[in-house]
Amino acid sequence: MNEQKNLKPYVIGLDLGGTNSVFGIVDARGDIKATTAIKTGGFETAEAYVDASVEALQVIIEQVGGLDKIKAMGIGAPNANYYNGTIEFAPNLPWAHNGVVPLADMFSKRLGNIPVALTNDANAAALGEMVYGVARGMKNFIVITLGTGVGSGIVVNGQLLYGHDGFAGELGHVTMVRGAEGRPCGCGRTGCLEAYCSATGVARTARELLAKTDRPSLLRDMNPEDITSLDVSIAAGKGDELANEIYQFTGKMLGEACADFAAFSSPEAFIFFGGMVKAGELIMKPIREAYNAHVMNIFKNKAQFLVSGLDGASAAVLGASAIGWEIQ
Repeated sequence: MNEQKNLKPYVIGLDLGGTNSVFGIVDARGDIKATTAIKTGGFETAEAYVDASVEALQVIIEQVGGLDKIKAMGIGAPNANYYNGTIEFAPNLPWAHNGVVPLADMFSKRLGNIPVALTNDANAAALGEMVYGVARGMKNFIVITLGTGVGSGIVVNGQLLYGHDGFAGELGHVTMVRGAEGRPCGCGRTGCLEAYCSATGVARTARELLAKTDRPSLLRDMNPEDITSLDVSIAAGKGDELANEIYQFTGKMLGEACADFAAFSSPEAFIFFGGMVKAGELIMKPIREAYNAHVMNIFKNKAQFLVSGLDGASAAVLGASAIGWEIQ
């Protein structure tokens, strides 16, 4: 039996996004041996989605020698409950927004009963960093994903933090601005970190600053509603003062939030992951400065501030595949 286990050198990773589902077959070194993708939407039921997924998967499974070579499958998905293997009331998934979908069990049954586990995309990113990335060898760290939203994966004493219900680690929804002035957040609350420090939050900050002042900026050449965080980054890179101010504001808030997070788990590193990280020191410098200005003295100069070491195009698939290696 042990020999048979050793003959299974691959896991399947599925990055299940609101638009696309990307599958990869990955070895223990983090090399993606084969990949395929389908559109996530357009299916009326979860069963139809799984049918289409398995049909696409069969092709790349055969490329690596068949299902006998697959140890397990890991899925990174929104509103994913690791404990139950379910996706629960995911607003951006048409076949899962009104209920609970036992997705892990559905894939397992269609793939010869291989073990399947799932978790949210930020937790998958944390596992990916621990297995393949800059967190190898670390036992206490926090991954913060900066994309359309702000997510987090928290590792304490070598284990991912799930909480009693599987949904722990929503640091993007700590309140940073209390009271009536707090921005509304997609979660239904106001003043959340995500409302300010996500890519959409950065674009909103840009629109607010442009409306409040008549200061010159390259961003004024654009329709305000079309501005993205990438536009802000490009303008800042060209020396645009207002764009730089936007990143100062965003980084300061992230650094202050990290100072609070340190009091919770005393991480050896904060690892930043996602499209906004491409802004480099525009965002990282104010994060570090605000952290050092606000963190408790006992935590000063202890945490590293790192950028994800995983290749951007494949990072989410690698993160999902890391869940597969964790299955006992």
